[in-house]
Amino acid sequence: MPFIDLKIAGAVPAEKKESVKAALGRAIPALHKTETYLMVGIADNYDLWMGGRRLERGAYAAVSLFGSAAPADCEEMTARVCRILDEELGIPGEAVYVTYHPVRDWGWNGSNF
Repeated sequence: MPFIDLKIAGAVPAEKKESVKAALGRAIPALHKTETYLMVGIADNYDLWMGGRRLERGAYAAVSLFGSAAPADCEEMTARVCRILDEELGIPGEAVYVTYHPVRDWGWNGSNF
């Protein structure tokens, strides 16, 4: 039950959103999750500032998980997310924050897991 919420400075064409979403689906096994229940949100043209300056190209990725993940797995996922954003959108890793949010109660289809 992962959800990856991306907030991206700058415009992202629809085909690039698709390719980022697909790449995240291939990356999620780093957290011992599958793409089967992966939900991805991509908000582009998002205003982001880092170190007091506005980012022309930057991103914030919030990864919510049913349960939790080991620090080494989060480290691997951060590397994958940064690589995807660089390769697909030209966003350098130094302009990306990735956070992890373990969730104890997760609902889907009218009930909770």
